[in-house]
Amino acid sequence: MTVVGGGVIGLTTAVVLAESGLRVRIWTREPAERTTSAVAGALWWPYRIEPEALVGEWALQSLSVYEELAARPDETGVRMVEGVNGGTSLDDLGPWAARVPGLRAATAEEYPLPGPGLWARLPMIDMPVHLAWLRERFVRAGGTIEERHVTDLAEVAAPVVVNCTGLGARELVPDPGMWPVRGQLVVVENPGVTTWLTAVDSGDKGTYFFPQPGTLVLGGTAEEGEWSLTPDPGVAEEIVRRCAAVRPEIAGARVLEHRVGLRPARHAVRLERELLPGGSVLVHNYGHGGAGVTVAWGCAREAARLAASR
Repeated sequence: MTVVGGGVIGLTTAVVLAESGLRVRIWTREPAERTTSAVAGALWWPYRIEPEALVGEWALQSLSVYEELAARPDETGVRMVEGVNGGTSLDDLGPWAARVPGLRAATAEEYPLPGPGLWARLPMIDMPVHLAWLRERFVRAGGTIEERHVTDLAEVAAPVVVNCTGLGARELVPDPGMWPVRGQLVVVENPGVTTWLTAVDSGDKGTYFFPQPGTLVLGGTAEEGEWSLTPDPGVAEEIVRRCAAVRPEIAGARVLEHRVGLRPARHAVRLERELLPGGSVLVHNYGHGGAGVTVAWGCAREAARLAASR
């Protein structure tokens, strides 16, 4: 069995398959640390992903896994962190929200910006650490990884192929319904911020900060259809300014890094099984928008079920 794609969706799917006793290999164009997953802010929350009716269940399955992994943060990169999701109330969310432990309306002290907010204690993932841990777990389960640029899924000679290529599916499938949503982030030395905050407006800008070990990740943008991976200095300055308006100590924090990632957007996640001529099986698992980490384990289990069905 071959999984094509080595980001968080591909690695998690491969782990689930390998740990079920199957012989699995990953073909990936680049190592995990150079994928879109590696630059994600990585707060668990269903963001820019459809369809909500399915996403909620996938996300809750993943939440349960991350809660367990948070017992070993140095090893897994997963921690449970308190914070506020601004501009959102419980009435805005689907049934899944009622199953998120402790989710409640934020107080004015917890969320100083206009409008409602939701307080929560959620998984926050240090992606470089987590991706390395997933890779090691996969190899321990007997899996193998090969860096290989796939230009046609038909060239993957395996009885079952799982397509976890994210934005690459646009050309590989091909699926013209895939498009990028560009996100720019600024990483600064953490001046003592221990909680996260998100306040995303309806346009292409938002205000959010995520405390990671030793750093603070500031965001951000959501630019539909933009492909550039080059950080924009003016946008970076705006991001710092918006975050500092909420937490003034951020204004003087030393900038360590600029990041840009392209979220793999689609009108809905494609998670389905396709029977190919000759009897081989192709399972698609892509199009997770801004919530690949959030739904990774739920989608991986569904992909594994589809791969095993006859």
